[in-house]
Amino acid sequence: MINGLHEPLYGRVEAELAMEITTGLVMPGEQMPTEDGLIARFGVSRITVRRAVANLAARGLVEVRRGKGTFVAHRKITQELTELSGFVEDMQALGRHPTARVMDKRVVPATEAAARQLGLMVGASVMRIQRVRLADGVGMSFDETYLPLEIGREIVTNDLEVEPIFALLEEKYDIPLVEAEYRVAAEAEVAAALQIEMGSPIFMIERTSYSTGGRPVDYERLHYRGDLIRFVTRLARKSSR
Repeated sequence: MINGLHEPLYGRVEAELAMEITTGLVMPGEQMPTEDGLIARFGVSRITVRRAVANLAARGLVEVRRGKGTFVAHRKITQELTELSGFVEDMQALGRHPTARVMDKRVVPATEAAARQLGLMVGASVMRIQRVRLADGVGMSFDETYLPLEIGREIVTNDLEVEPIFALLEEKYDIPLVEAEYRVAAEAEVAAALQIEMGSPIFMIERTSYSTGGRPVDYERLHYRGDLIRFVTRLARKSSR
């Protein structure tokens, strides 16, 4: 039973549940008590519980999964698109533990997009690598990497669940990455690989990385979970002079 005189009942329920979530008493991904459980615990009406939970969802603290219940939301990761970095570097900088799960690696004909970005003929043989990238064991992105065949054949001889492709290119094969071009779009696909519901929001990023002399060496299609990651960049206004 909640005590108090001035704050509305739903606000007190919301505040207590929010405190438990933010202090780690309940962990991300953990299921919250049912409506009946919360009604019994706080001694309030169903409409009070529903309003409190709706407010928590609006704050991004919980997510309501239809037919399954209410779960503590994972903290959204913010990445600033200000310099070229890889997934492992980004997650380590945020204090998260990055891992990867290789789904497929094979030689395929270059699609029109891959051929254009890598400076090849459409249909030329390229190495395609598909991986799920995880942070603290949670699938965050589904990555498709396309590499020129001679480079790709070398890359796939390594343990790609442990070794980042960027690090291999630069440190093992002496191919420095100097810049990349990003194109951001939204898609509602790749649900099975990331174990999320169909129709969940996905950010699809196309990234082409270049070595010295403007040589394209790595074309990727990166699919990030929209509920867990947001991208931020700061753009300077071009001088009118």
